Amino acid sequence: MLIVHALLEVASHPEYDIASMTFNFWHNLQINLIERDSYLSFGNEASIEAERNRRLLVFRSSYESLVSLVSFRVQYPQDYADLSKEDLKDFKLTRYDVADVLIDAALVLGGEAALKILYMKLVEAVASCGNDELSEWRTEAEVMPQIMSLLPKLPHQPQLLQTVCLTIGAYSKWLDAASSGLSFLPSVIDILVSGMSMSEDSAAAAALALRHICDDWGKRLCGSLDGLFHIYQRAVIGEGTFKVSAEDSLHLVEALSIIITELPSDHAKKALEALCLPAVTPLQDIINQGPLVLGQATARELTVHIDRLANIFRYVNHPEAVADAIQRIWPIFKAIFDLRAWDMRTMESLCRACKNAVRTSKRFMGITVGAMLEEIQGLYKQHHQPCFLYLSSEVIKIFGSDPSCANYLKVLIESLFSLTTCLLTKIQDFTSRPDIADDCFLLASRCIRYCPQLFFPSVVFPSLVDCSMIGITVQHREASNSILTFLSDIFDLANSSQGGHYLSIRDSVIIPRSASITRILVASLTGALPSSRLETVTYALMALTRAYGVKALEWAKEIVSLIPSTAVTEVERSRFLQALSDAASGVDINALMVPVEELSEVCRRNRTVQEIVQGALRPLELNMVTVS
Repeated sequence: MLIVHALLEVASHPEYDIASMTFNFWHNLQINLIERDSYLSFGNEASIEAERNRRLLVFRSSYESLVSLVSFRVQYPQDYADLSKEDLKDFKLTRYDVADVLIDAALVLGGEAALKILYMKLVEAVASCGNDELSEWRTEAEVMPQIMSLLPKLPHQPQLLQTVCLTIGAYSKWLDAASSGLSFLPSVIDILVSGMSMSEDSAAAAALALRHICDDWGKRLCGSLDGLFHIYQRAVIGEGTFKVSAEDSLHLVEALSIIITELPSDHAKKALEALCLPAVTPLQDIINQGPLVLGQATARELTVHIDRLANIFRYVNHPEAVADAIQRIWPIFKAIFDLRAWDMRTMESLCRACKNAVRTSKRFMGITVGAMLEEIQGLYKQHHQPCFLYLSSEVIKIFGSDPSCANYLKVLIESLFSLTTCLLTKIQDFTSRPDIADDCFLLASRCIRYCPQLFFPSVVFPSLVDCSMIGITVQHREASNSILTFLSDIFDLANSSQGGHYLSIRDSVIIPRSASITRILVASLTGALPSSRLETVTYALMALTRAYGVKALEWAKEIVSLIPSTAVTEVERSRFLQALSDAASGVDINALMVPVEELSEVCRRNRTVQEIVQGALRPLELNMVTVS
């Protein structure tokens, strides 16, 4: 306790940099006090609970002091308006750090006890503003109503109003659950509207708070839709005094979308039209001015509206209404696709909107999805935008098993994959365009799961396997993981419901390449990829071993024998091969990680050894070894 009291002294130091040195200690102590693992040695549940309560009591007063000591750190400084951008950023981070300490304290004290300490400080602060209409403290259960009663009485000063709006957002679930919550709602909405007019920061906090309230109140706000629409239109169209930024207006889009989801279908369609209108109208205006204006507009002029539509399509959960909306809007989207396909930022925004529409509408979108796929298939030939691949992934997930879509999906995937494999012919191509590699192999994995009947018999399947072998060792994490997952999905084909039908096709492609695949995977384990990828590479190698059993063990034995004895001992070699043998027998992969990690560490122990191993395995040479 002497140490704890000394650290409380440090936490009270006026210099934040010194006081904050204790924050990790309070966090780690909280974990030790709260987590069950700390008490396992006490045996039965009753003993564990008794000891836990005893320890919490010992440290209770220390954490109560801590709440009082750190809470003043979040107070805005006198010279706040004059702070540099860097100082403002530091102050924001300070508030986040203090928030974490307060959460640690609340976990030890209980939420209400921590809230009581902060509430009493709020009472003192309001009293110092000359407000004498304060409720006396009664019971802990009443703390939140008293806080909500105080909020409208606080001065409308920009930083204070921002904090009040953040508080409302943080306690939106309480407002929803409390019996008195409804009575506070009008005053809370008034505060949020004031926040939207005060400053950009308070507007951001207010928009987020309104989103939380709509999320938690849902159906009960359907009767207030007209009022919410009025707030939305003022913010999005820029009428009046609102200072909501384009990014923060997305919270309002989500808020209205959540309420529209609660409406009956016929009302939802009309409300959805009204919600889309402020985003659709400016896009139509730009298009109406002709191709030159559309081509020369900045990406921002377009994406600010497209992003709103993307969020609408994501959060309005009325599949048929969203399908109708995207069908109406499609001519606008097509015009932008046709004239802006070179513009990655606009294409990503547009594909996100289309992806959300596909995800929400599913089969209701059948009419529009064909036109959409035809569009991106044609444009991908000239403008190799990765987002065209991830939009196709979403379509495959929804429509892959639909026989009526089989013909155009087959043409789509063959076109996209044949073009992509031509773009990725050497490791340098993967390094310079990891986004294309990542989205290409994510799409390929989706095809294995959702339309194996189109994918495996396709002429592009062997080319994609060859392409994956070139790119396994790309250093970009997501691209490498997508490639390794694609290979694992091929090796695990027998585990999928339809996979058995395509095993002979798979084997005809994999077995002739098996030695090279094994060599590249072993090279990846032993240094060609960072050790952080070890688990993903190991899974792929184990999946290959499970799929091909004794054959795979022969391939691995041949490959591991290439590593010189100066790098790996016979014992390490045999342990690794035994782990693969156990994997082939069905032993859980997690139980086999130790010998794999051992081989990996030994081969990476210094640069000289790593170069020897990689020189022996040569992962960038696809056809170095032939194993029968």
